[in-house]
Amino acid sequence: MNFVFMSPHFPPNYYQFCVGLHDLGVNVLGLADEPFNNLRPELRAVLSEYYLVNNMHSYDELLRAMGYFTHRHGKLDRLDSQNEYWLETEAQLRTDFNIPGLKTAEIAKSKRKSLMKQTFIEAGVKVARGKVVRTLAEAKRLIRETGYPVVAKPDIGVGAAATYKIHNLEELKQFFEQKPPVDYIMEEFIDGVICTFDGLADQDGLPVFHSSLQYSQGIMEAVNDDADVYYYTLRKIPEDLAVAGRKVLRAFDVRERFFHFEFFRSNADNSIVALEVNIRPPGGLTTDMWNYANNIDIYREWAHVVVHNRFTAKYNYKYHCCYIGRKYRKHYAHTHEQVLYKYGADIIYHTPISGIFSAALGDYGYLARSAELGEITEIADYIHEPA
Repeated sequence: MNFVFMSPHFPPNYYQFCVGLHDLGVNVLGLADEPFNNLRPELRAVLSEYYLVNNMHSYDELLRAMGYFTHRHGKLDRLDSQNEYWLETEAQLRTDFNIPGLKTAEIAKSKRKSLMKQTFIEAGVKVARGKVVRTLAEAKRLIRETGYPVVAKPDIGVGAAATYKIHNLEELKQFFEQKPPVDYIMEEFIDGVICTFDGLADQDGLPVFHSSLQYSQGIMEAVNDDADVYYYTLRKIPEDLAVAGRKVLRAFDVRERFFHFEFFRSNADNSIVALEVNIRPPGGLTTDMWNYANNIDIYREWAHVVVHNRFTAKYNYKYHCCYIGRKYRKHYAHTHEQVLYKYGADIIYHTPISGIFSAALGDYGYLARSAELGEITEIADYIHEPA
C-alpha cells in the first residue's frame, strides 16, 4: 500500500501515524514544506520517500509531488494529514488522483456549518436555531425568534476563530461593521456545557473506538476572554450522547476516519444539542489522551483499520485523562516546578503548545491521569489558581 501523508511533522505528535503505517508494511510517502533534515529522527526513519515543496498552498506544486510519487511507486492508495486545515486540499487531490476517501463533492457537508446543521436535523438530532445571515435586517428577523444573546461564527471555520457572542442591538451593528467578508452563521446561544462524541470509524462506518470529552468551558470563551481551559475524557459515555453521536456518524457516513462531534449539554433541560462535526481527530493532545486513558496505541490501531479494517486493542476507559493549559502572559499561584513536585505522579506528560493552538489551549499543556474525577479537577484547579 502506498500512503501519502501530508505534513507528517505537524502537529508534532502526529508523526506516530506514520510509524503505525510503517510498522504494518505500508510504503509511507511524506509531503510537506519542511526540510527533511528538520524532521524528527523517528519520522525520517519510517518515510520511504519525502517530497519537499516550497509552498503547501501551491496546488501546482502538490500536483507535481503526487505525479512524482505515482511515477516512482505506482498507484497511490491513500492520502491524509489528519489535519482540519488540509481537508479541502486533500479532497481535491483524492479526486484528481482517484484515491479512496473524502472527495471534493463530499467535503462541503463537513466544512460548512449551515450544511452540518441541516444534516443534524435530517438525522433527528436537536440543533440550536439559526441560519446564515448576510445583512443586519436578516439578523434582526432571526433574533426576533431566538432573542439575545446569539453567537455568530464563520460558516466555514476552524475552532473558535473569529467567533462573536452578541448581547444587544449595538453589538449586532458593530458586528456587521467589523466582520470579515465571509458568510456567517448566527445561532441562538445555548447555555450549557460542551461535550463530545469522538472516535474512529472502520471502513464499514462502524465506530470501532469511541470516547467523550468534557470541557471546563467553551473554547469560544477561552479565545475571546483569554480564559484558561481544561478538558478530560469521560470513563462512562452518557447514553443520550452516544445515541446522538451514532446518529451523526451514520448521517455523515464516516468511513476509515476519525471523528470529533461537538454537542452542548443544555443547562435548561439537560438535552443534547448538536454543535459541530469534524471529520478528523480532536485537536491538541487528545489522541495521546486516548492512549493514556485506555492504555492503547491509537496511532497503531488507526493503521490497522486502514490496512486490515481491524481494531485490535481492548479498551475499558480505565482512567480520566485531562488536558490543562497555561498561558505565559498570565500569572499563576504555583510555579511549574511546584506543580510537578505536588502532582508529578499524576502528570504523565507536559509540553509547550504550538502558537497556532495557543489562543485556545494555552502556551503550555499538562496531561494528568486518574481514575477519580475529583483528583483530576483538583489538579486542574491547582494549576490554574491565579497568583
